[in-house]
Amino acid sequence: MKKEIIISGFGGQGVLSMGKILAYSGLMEGKEVTWMPAYGPEQRGGTANVTVIVSDERISSPILSRYDIAIVLNQPSLDKFEPKVKPGGILIYDNYGIINPPTRNDIEVYSISAMDKAAEMKNSKIFNMIVLGGLLHVCPVVTNEGLEKALRKTLPERHHDLIPLNMEALRTGGEIMVKK
Repeated sequence: MKKEIIISGFGGQGVLSMGKILAYSGLMEGKEVTWMPAYGPEQRGGTANVTVIVSDERISSPILSRYDIAIVLNQPSLDKFEPKVKPGGILIYDNYGIINPPTRNDIEVYSISAMDKAAEMKNSKIFNMIVLGGLLHVCPVVTNEGLEKALRKTLPERHHDLIPLNMEALRTGGEIMVKK
């Protein structure tokens, strides 16, 4: 199993940390991983993205031009990365802020109302974990156990009390995925 994933959205949406947690989860499960962020001034409001590869075998290069999975959280990211999903791949988008939804018929397209759900749960900081839960529902590249270990590794100890909320957000993300 090898999955090449791009996650893209506005800075501040947790794009980079979502990729980091996914990569750490793979590490916790003994998989080969790469995590390659791309941002500049984007980190504070422009578009940022991260490429994550999770594989059972060695990864030859972290540089990709096509992806198995694209998670796009804003219209500029959708416009840029929809054409770069491999035929038969998966595209996941958050409904919030997408004006022109995906149009391709040769990929699986899923929408997730993560922004709305995070607001309903009264915690905007779990938005990215809801999206990650949606990804793992349609393509379980890592396990919930690996994710919980990754959260313990990546979150400062003073925030470990938030791990149950993050795990709930993961479950919720899986429940609200809609195939288009």
